[in-house]
Amino acid sequence: MQAVKEPYRAVTRQIEVKVIPRFMPERSSPENGYFFWAYTITLTNLGGETVQLKTRHWRITDAQGRLQEVRGAGVVGEEPVLGPGENFEYTSGVPLPTPSGFMTGTYGMVSAAGEAFDIEIPAFSLDTPQQGRTLN
Repeated sequence: MQAVKEPYRAVTRQIEVKVIPRFMPERSSPENGYFFWAYTITLTNLGGETVQLKTRHWRITDAQGRLQEVRGAGVVGEEPVLGPGENFEYTSGVPLPTPSGFMTGTYGMVSAAGEAFDIEIPAFSLDTPQQGRTLN
């Protein structure tokens, strides 16, 4: 069993984003160049205004430096609303053709007053247990 690492963390406009990635050997096929990670993200509203997550923009880079960008509405089919002090957690996954890589991105948010703004998703490394953590 792998030790739980400290989550990657970023705070933008009093919205905290924490990420914990996990390599999933049972869903991977290294001999076929297929490596799969799950990642759990917790969004916490540390501020005083209600906000809603509307969009996501991911930048996923593999060990060869190949960049894949993913844009879409919401996360896991939802557009969560976070009142002051509330949080939302979800788990998703990503495959790569290499045994390591990293992800970063932004969430598009809207305040209760209708103001649109982006919040940072901290860069986090995707490593197989043999690779070790490469991004601090």
